[in-house]
Amino acid sequence: MFLGVDYYPEQWDPSMLEEDLDNICELGCNAIRIAEFGWHLMERTEGRFDFSFFDHVIARAKARGLHIVMGTPTATIPAWLAKKHPAILSEFEDGTKRVFGGRHVYCFNSPELYTYSERIIRAMAEQYRDEKAIVAWQVDNELGHEDSDICWCAQCRDAFRSYLREKFQGDIEALNRTYGTTFWSQEYNDFDEIPLPAKTITTHNPALRLDWERFRSESIVRFAAFQADLLREIIPDAVVIHDFPGGGLGKHVDYAAVSRHLDIAAYNNYPVWGGQREPLAPNEIAFGLDYIRGLKRQNFWITEAIMGAQGHDVTGFSPRPGQAKMWAFQSMARGCESIFFFRYRGGTKGAEQFCYGILDADNVKRRKFYEVQRFFREVKAWAPQLETPIRSEAAIVYDYDSLAAFRIQRQSVLLDCQTEMKKYHKFFYDRNVPVDVIPADSDLTGYKVLILPQMIVAKPAFQEKLRAFAEQGGTVVLTYRDFVKDRDNNLVLGKRIPVDFDDFAGVCVAETESLQEGQEFPLAGEGLFTGVQGRGGIFRDMLETADAEVLLRYGDAFYQEFAAVTRKRQKDGWVYYLGCGLEEPVLDRVLEQVAAEQGIALEQTAPGVEVVYRGTGEDRVRLVINHNASEAVCGGETLAPFQCGVSPAAGQA
Repeated sequence: MFLGVDYYPEQWDPSMLEEDLDNICELGCNAIRIAEFGWHLMERTEGRFDFSFFDHVIARAKARGLHIVMGTPTATIPAWLAKKHPAILSEFEDGTKRVFGGRHVYCFNSPELYTYSERIIRAMAEQYRDEKAIVAWQVDNELGHEDSDICWCAQCRDAFRSYLREKFQGDIEALNRTYGTTFWSQEYNDFDEIPLPAKTITTHNPALRLDWERFRSESIVRFAAFQADLLREIIPDAVVIHDFPGGGLGKHVDYAAVSRHLDIAAYNNYPVWGGQREPLAPNEIAFGLDYIRGLKRQNFWITEAIMGAQGHDVTGFSPRPGQAKMWAFQSMARGCESIFFFRYRGGTKGAEQFCYGILDADNVKRRKFYEVQRFFREVKAWAPQLETPIRSEAAIVYDYDSLAAFRIQRQSVLLDCQTEMKKYHKFFYDRNVPVDVIPADSDLTGYKVLILPQMIVAKPAFQEKLRAFAEQGGTVVLTYRDFVKDRDNNLVLGKRIPVDFDDFAGVCVAETESLQEGQEFPLAGEGLFTGVQGRGGIFRDMLETADAEVLLRYGDAFYQEFAAVTRKRQKDGWVYYLGCGLEEPVLDRVLEQVAAEQGIALEQTAPGVEVVYRGTGEDRVRLVINHNASEAVCGGETLAPFQCGVSPAAGQA
């Protein structure tokens, strides 16, 4: 378990290094994370590499027994490179260049990016290939963050056309047929006629736009793989990580695909940022952690955990005493096995002056310093349990293409795919049941329940996996807008919705509609759900049943003949279909039934109190976390505001 801080010694007078490292050791750290923004310091002029500064930092850190996480510095290219090769800079949609001065200003399809990145990474790796203090290499920084996942330059245009030419094996007529370009007379005679889907009148072809999304993702995945492969070529036993930002499900890049090239997925966990009135709700923070754990279905690292207020131009909410320590404990409870606080000292210059650290600019040890120190001391005692894997019985499953399809055609002003996923996640979170958030190509072994919110793109191989999963005893929960389109983002002629799955679900969608605020509708239970009443909204599928059991029916005048929620037995398992957005009490009733059928134990606690079990057998422990700013009671124990308690739990349910 590595416990450390993000340290930027290049931003301080060299005379401060010794005292800084002493303080870092006093905190209880055994590691520091360095160098991710140090390109110019290592290569002040083209081809003249100088690693003496970081050689010294590493040597002094080693003298104190500190380990190193080393970052490749490609997130911030040097000014001389942008000056010499201006084409390396990415472009906004209107064709203007992104000006040197921020970060991630490069184009992922720039040949110069690869040429110069390889030079600096190769030089770094050769310099430190035998450095045993380096325990991990972080490639780049927060790939795709802050709109850097999109570029509209001529290099991207040409690369996109090449991507399509390869996909369709040079057959432009195959592309025309697939896209249906006869609509609006959009047939192409050559791949060089294909535009980027920038702003136009009305909108671009949805199939073209989905391929653009895939291309954007592949551009970033390719760059991450290039760095990982290069490091492993020079340092075969290198541990390669990447620090993912929040909001991964809304990016134009598939972070699960990036993670396939990593040994460890890492996360920068910011429960609150400048401009937010208050921190995210505890269940939303947990959702982000469970999503990162699901990228590789294994424990992860936190490379940036906050302790002070954060913000670039707007100063943020300052975590209350004990609150940031609590978030760190929550991270460890949900699968983090190494953690670094951002940052050791807040900056005095540059764009992140209002990203406060463990120490502030006055350099005085105060409450935050000792809070981190206490956290490190306490968490070390439970390292063996917290390093064990988490085994979840339920999973929320997503698909990059489906998420992209909703970015392309939102379909409802109320529908947000991440928000919908979080509703299902919240059910399990509130009942202290571990749940994974996983990509659709994951191994489904070990799960009892799979929930597929708005998986609009039907992929036959995955659907076959679902059939086998249910027949072998699992429960599949389908939702409205599942399996509506083919993998090219087109509707399917002659097939009922859910496409190629209507027989499996025992229902088909006769009609569908999108709702807005104030257009919610009544729901009435029948059969097993007799007496259950509530409301639905956002979207609704009017379900005609074949051999499915109706649990809820639409209660308004025009649609009472149609089912809203159904279930069907599948050999040893079940398949549910949720045809509309359900208000929380109704959704809870449905998922309680699902959990009961699968024998999943639910543990309800007071609002804001989270319980997690880690470890196995006699080493099992119970973590109780009070997210409230007031006292709470759990199991007869009174918890102080933001208190985190760990106790042996051998034999407990």
